[in-house]
Amino acid sequence: MAQHLNYWKQQLGRVPDEVWEHSDAETLVLADNGLTELPLRIGELQNLRMLDLGHNALTSIPGTIRVTGFLYLHDNQLSSLPVMDLPQLRYLNVSENRFTEFPNAICSMTGLIELRFTDNQLQSLPDCIASLRQLRALHLRNNRLRTLPDAIGQLRELRQIDLRGNPLETLPRTMLDLPRLEKVDVRWVDAIPEVVARLEERGCIVYR
Repeated sequence: MAQHLNYWKQQLGRVPDEVWEHSDAETLVLADNGLTELPLRIGELQNLRMLDLGHNALTSIPGTIRVTGFLYLHDNQLSSLPVMDLPQLRYLNVSENRFTEFPNAICSMTGLIELRFTDNQLQSLPDCIASLRQLRALHLRNNRLRTLPDAIGQLRELRQIDLRGNPLETLPRTMLDLPRLEKVDVRWVDAIPEVVARLEERGCIVYR
């Protein structure tokens, strides 16, 4: 029988010892517990499909994490991510942290379908984002992006991109090559890049 461990909002301050007795756990919720660190032995949980570490005070996480479905790291104090072997991860949320640079570790998560990276301090995206070829939804609201790399045009499965609240000046013309792009959100952007108008002309829904 699948093990689902839920310690949501119990203000534990640490991962309870009983967690390690359930090495076959498929879901582990440790959100809103005042966690400041995560033990290396989190890697003992090899069957996790969902790990929720949101709403804590983590400044780092171990690279031993193994999860195949959903990883929630939002609302922490992270500024970097370690190298992690998570090629099957489908959903990652690192919103509301302290990132100023896009972690290269994310580029190895080639199975991602949705990436939430809102409310950080990103000034640019790396070319390696092109490796996320399964990505359908990219949320970048409230960062410091002035443009995106040409490599964004290689995300052939991308359906929606949220760019709200960024100081955008330009967008790469390669975005016009995205065959499945359906929705672009540029609300709270002072100057709407020309590429957005071109996308709108071809039937893409643009929020502005």
